Amino acid sequence: MAAPELIATFVLAVSAVPDPSGLPGGAALQKMVNGLVFLGLIGCVAAVVVGGATWFLGSQAGNYNASLGGRRAAVGGVIGALVIGAAAAIVNFFYAAGATVR
Repeated sequence: MAAPELIATFVLAVSAVPDPSGLPGGAALQKMVNGLVFLGLIGCVAAVVVGGATWFLGSQAGNYNASLGGRRAAVGGVIGALVIGAAAAIVNFFYAAGATVR
């Protein structure tokens, strides 16, 4: 067997399958990620609440800068929650798409 054919045989034989039990501490890492998701969502809720209040107070007082900052915070909190909620699905989608590449 020639060297290029031998290398191609080894390269084609490589595969990767995610397995949380494959490393020690997989369950702890999963709990840590879940905790980070929780903290991120708490931050998003705080951004929406504080941003909404700032938006309201700024618009009532005629303060354009406060109103704009509150609007940005509220919309940022909503978008952040959307990204956090969709993060696992996005990663799984691209993993599945990458796994089909031959």
